[in-house]
Amino acid sequence: MKKYSIMKSMNMHPKKGKRTILEMTKILSRHGYCTLGEAFNRLDFFSAVQDARRFTYVARLLQLIAKSQLTSLSGVAQKNYFNVLDKIVQKVLDDHQNPRLIKDLLQDLSSTLCILIRGVGKSVLVGNINIWVCRLETILNWQQQLQNLQMTEQVDSGLTLSDLPVHMLSNILYRFSDGWDIVTLGQVTPTLSALSEDRRLWKKLCQYHFGEKQFCRHLILSEKGHIEWKLMYFALQKHYPTKEQYGDTLHFCRHCSILFWKDSGHPCTAADPDSCFTPVSPQHFIDLFKF
Repeated sequence: MKKYSIMKSMNMHPKKGKRTILEMTKILSRHGYCTLGEAFNRLDFFSAVQDARRFTYVARLLQLIAKSQLTSLSGVAQKNYFNVLDKIVQKVLDDHQNPRLIKDLLQDLSSTLCILIRGVGKSVLVGNINIWVCRLETILNWQQQLQNLQMTEQVDSGLTLSDLPVHMLSNILYRFSDGWDIVTLGQVTPTLSALSEDRRLWKKLCQYHFGEKQFCRHLILSEKGHIEWKLMYFALQKHYPTKEQYGDTLHFCRHCSILFWKDSGHPCTAADPDSCFTPVSPQHFIDLFKF
């Protein structure tokens, strides 16, 4: 992510954004967060995985670290990283929730590790190469387990999706912000399949994630001249980042110089605590340690 995008997400002016991030970085370093590894060690991500509101945030953070920051982790941070990852994988295997998200994470991690292991001597991998090879084998094993994951059919005499009226099913689909979730739910019943092809649904999704200039660059029309919003969504997704949504996120208090989960809060002593809180996205969390 470009620095301007980070500043925009935090409501910063571009000219002042870099200074603000630098100031936050200096404050964090005074409180023991000198590196990404130290911050990862001190924040209890292991417990956060058990919280459904924080699960996606932690998984996304691990994915970003896998893509670009793996070599910056110390030996202890590596151990913590893979302990959290193991917790995440076991949770998905147990409750069958968010498998696609974790499959993407493991794919990025295995791709990065393959490149780093092949380039040993050229790249900086902290630790014994044999340990990294074992970790790669573990990741490949996790990928196989997730690939073989079978969703068990639940026997329940209660209300099901098929029993809901059409307008309620449509309302459910309109609440999704991820196109793949809409496609997946559309495979459950014939009614949901028809509703998941609603042009207005995909138009709203495109307008939520992307701008008008982006539409113009990747305009897809049908033979009748209608905009193919569903095809456009997946085409745009390949070129531009989509908006990320999390049930709970880390926040930074400028008054107390502390990172905390929003839903947990913290006893801020400022006269107007809310004005001191800045949301910290997974990408912004990593970028704090790049200066």
